[in-house]
Amino acid sequence: MASSRRDQAVRAAVRHGLLSPDEPVVALLDTDGIRASAAALTSAFASVTDAPVLHAFAVKAAPLVPVLRLLYEAGLGVEVASPGELALARAAGVPPTRTVLDSPAKTPAELRQALALGIAVNADNLQELARLDALVASAPTASPLGLRVNPQVGAGSIGALSTATATSKFGVALRDEGAREAVVQAYLERPWLTRLHTHTGSQGVPLALMAEGVGAAYALAEEINTKAGRQQIDTLDIGGGLPVNFASDEETPTYAEYAALLASTVPGLFDGRYALVTEFGRSLLAKHGTVLARVEYTKTSGGRAIAVTHAGVQLATRTVYAPESWPLRILAYDAEGRPRGRAEAAGGPEQDAALEVVVDVVQDVAGPACFAGDLLAVGRSLPLLRPGDLVAVPDTGAYYFAHHYAYNSLPRPAVHGFTPTEDGGIAFATVRRAQTLDEIVAEAGGDRPDVLLRAAPPGGPMGA
Repeated sequence: MASSRRDQAVRAAVRHGLLSPDEPVVALLDTDGIRASAAALTSAFASVTDAPVLHAFAVKAAPLVPVLRLLYEAGLGVEVASPGELALARAAGVPPTRTVLDSPAKTPAELRQALALGIAVNADNLQELARLDALVASAPTASPLGLRVNPQVGAGSIGALSTATATSKFGVALRDEGAREAVVQAYLERPWLTRLHTHTGSQGVPLALMAEGVGAAYALAEEINTKAGRQQIDTLDIGGGLPVNFASDEETPTYAEYAALLASTVPGLFDGRYALVTEFGRSLLAKHGTVLARVEYTKTSGGRAIAVTHAGVQLATRTVYAPESWPLRILAYDAEGRPRGRAEAAGGPEQDAALEVVVDVVQDVAGPACFAGDLLAVGRSLPLLRPGDLVAVPDTGAYYFAHHYAYNSLPRPAVHGFTPTEDGGIAFATVRRAQTLDEIVAEAGGDRPDVLLRAAPPGGPMGA
């Protein structure tokens, strides 16, 4: 997200009442930034190949129907990994021909639905291929079908997001004894198997390792096609995984850099013989989302300043539980949404306002949950936060506020998209309204408070 648009949006969110003492946390999405990332992705691959490319956004990164619709209108499809994600994609109007189903645990019902709709399916393992044998034989399908392989090229800096390790749960491990031969034979026995899929990982995985994984899949496709005596595999799904820079507003690495690296290391990938599928997620959305929260109280403990805010583990779960892998920036604003200790965005309406002189203070930024580890930042140097101030947490457009963690039954915040207007203002559109307390109660079985009493009468067996 461009910093100037973010500053304008924060100020406007306060003015519009999107953030208030009664609504102390909100999420903002920069729609212009999302469109720009989609355009950067499509142009990067268009510059290295004339072959068809389906850029399938990984729905898990931001499972919000209006976001999926925005990306579809920008030329992208979707990659789904569950019935829920498929339902979201269909609600967004994404057609089956622009949809790819990946999952390591697809049920027969999921597979039947995908085949009936004509959705592309990547099987995860040889047992799933055997299941597809029966389904394909029982009814015709327009679904392109493929198999995911694990090139076992190694891990990045975050093990949980490295999917091409020796023992990864995903795909058929190509370097295991006899596995490569089994994969080749599986293709030769199934002329309807026309795709090959791989994905090396995401955050923390260097581009060179990603390219090595793609190269391994390409080499396997070439081997299969040679042994088949024809081009049986016509599409390579190279996954996604472009890392995101969480240290600044700079968008790096870029799609153009990755496409250029692939063109230099796996040139045959782009010679027109293979259609391509990508499955980027985090890199399309992360830089274009911001969590905005009020500072409720401030205190000191052991000489350390602490600001207690309304944004914590319920929104930034990964950061709270694994802060070394997922550090986030914190930006300070005053109660009216003006940046504290730095100049407001050029062209803003408050340019004549005097900039306060502040000295940064080392402090912790805490969330609202009732456990000690609920901290967005520890020992961070910031203008000393005051009750009523605002903290903005940038780079949270993917895997943060869209994935609510209901600790302490804290409600899901509202999500608003924003767009600059011609008159220099900001227009907001509600992507998802804030969760109500009644909805929290309903999800917790609030309509059946006595059901366990009826199921277990005193002195009687369960269900008697």
